[in-house]
Amino acid sequence: MNRISHWIDGKPWEGVAERTGEVFDPATGAVRAHVDYAGLEEVDRAVAAAARAFPGWRDTSLARRTNVLFAFREILRARRDELAAVVTAEHGKVLDDAAGEVQRALEVVEFACGVPHLLKGGFSENASTRVDVYSLRQPLGVVGVISPFNFPAMVPLWFAPVAVACGDTVVLKPSEKDPSAANVLAQWWAEAGLPEGVFNVVHGDKVAVDRLLEHPEVRAVSFVGSTPVARHVYETGTRHGKRVQALGGAKNHMVVLPDADLDLAADAAVSAGFGSAGERCMAVSVVVAVDPVGDDLVSRIRDRIGRVSVGDGRHPGAEMGPLVTRAHRDRVAGYLDDGVASGATLVVDGRNHPVGGDGNGFWLGPTLFDHVTPEMRIYRDEIFGPVLSVVRASSYDEALQLVNANPYGNGTAIFTNDGGAARRYQNEVEVGMVGVNVPIPVPVSYYSFGGWKSSLFGDTHAYGPDGIHFFTRTKVITSRWLDPSHGGVNLGFPRNH
Repeated sequence: MNRISHWIDGKPWEGVAERTGEVFDPATGAVRAHVDYAGLEEVDRAVAAAARAFPGWRDTSLARRTNVLFAFREILRARRDELAAVVTAEHGKVLDDAAGEVQRALEVVEFACGVPHLLKGGFSENASTRVDVYSLRQPLGVVGVISPFNFPAMVPLWFAPVAVACGDTVVLKPSEKDPSAANVLAQWWAEAGLPEGVFNVVHGDKVAVDRLLEHPEVRAVSFVGSTPVARHVYETGTRHGKRVQALGGAKNHMVVLPDADLDLAADAAVSAGFGSAGERCMAVSVVVAVDPVGDDLVSRIRDRIGRVSVGDGRHPGAEMGPLVTRAHRDRVAGYLDDGVASGATLVVDGRNHPVGGDGNGFWLGPTLFDHVTPEMRIYRDEIFGPVLSVVRASSYDEALQLVNANPYGNGTAIFTNDGGAARRYQNEVEVGMVGVNVPIPVPVSYYSFGGWKSSLFGDTHAYGPDGIHFFTRTKVITSRWLDPSHGGVNLGFPRNH
């Protein structure tokens, strides 16, 4: 049985773990590996390695840091299919989805390659008489990254390349459900020439998370996951004096106005709702159909769901894979009975969808509910699976009010051919990322990713300009120098200064 263990100080950890966990192949239900769970000692070793590496990496020239980033970028680009296969084997998403994840990660690495420009400070000459004022951006030190199961390659690379480019050192704690991608990245960082200790990986559960949040050497923590855990990470980390960005859950709404192209909207609802089995923080989970398009839109979505091919993500033709674990599949499936009991109309039951894969896999086909109302659990909860709910609204104003009343504010989309309505929506909606006829509005790497309300704890988004700000702190210098010109005349400055 394959063993997945920590990467500390530039090499695999060779100790014996007191606790381990099982890693499954979601498409077959079989155990494919065991992963070591870090205790306090292992986390402390990783943090100590990062702390030792920090002074040297901080003082490494921007040119040298950039060379390492470009080398890592070339490795990632050349071997992206290898990484995508690792993701599919442990997460279950189809290879096309996994390849898209790696491509998004690559874009952030490319953004970080521009760090010499991004770290430039400011300079004001003669702010006062012969007094100059200038600012520097300097790294924080050791930073922790706690990443989720749904994007085991992309989310670590939202944070680590930016932190490394800024001169910080990193301890990554990936999800224990699909941990192998993190070790692949660690190996590739080493091949790119990153010094030992700059990038470390510890595997495990809440024990490792809490130690990173409490460790006095860890200066900042980046997190992506559910809202309850994001709140815990933010409150615990800040209580211990750390800078924290904790990206939480979502309930993303797609508003469809009467003038929208309904074929485009139906295609978008299916791809955004069921891609990666709905295990995306940016997945569309609620379609708000504004009268009178509801019946027609639901019919078109239902027809498209019937054509979705569900199967092993490694096989050609599969469009949606299994869920990540049996427990998660069972949890998501439980919402189907709950939705019916609460009065929603179950238009498509994913439990009956044909599956082209091993019967022991963690399967649940795409599910569609209609006539969902805000008091229902299937509306309130972040289900994080292939369950799409349709809510009816009588007007644009009612649809906007529904979206703004939701406690989450991660992403939203509006489908319309009315430019005025779209412009009004992007201005009035209380959500961090907005798509206009774009169902999953994930920002490109030179902007920043993050939501509002209960979808974000902290005030800094991921990657882009916010990422540079998060992983650095500003120092301002005010300087005055004795001017020996003018024939040695004392210009009023003490000569011993």
